[in-house]
Amino acid sequence: MEKEKKERFEKTYEQGVLNVMEIWVDKETGVNYLFHYGGGAAGLTPLLERDGKPVITPIYNY
Repeated sequence: MEKEKKERFEKTYEQGVLNVMEIWVDKETGVNYLFHYGGGAAGLTPLLERDGKPVITPIYNY
C-alpha cells in the first residue's frame, strides 16, 4: 500500500492578474514565502517581519 503523498507547500493568498503576488506556506517549517511573477519574470523570497525574522505560521496537523 502506497503512502498518501502530501503537498509540502500551500498557497494562502493571491492578488493581481498580470502582476501576481502570492504567499505560500511551507507546511513542514511554517515559513511563509512571497512569490511574485509578471512581465516574463518571477521571484521567491521569505516573507519577513519588521525585525527581519521570517514570518512563521504555526503548524497544526497539516
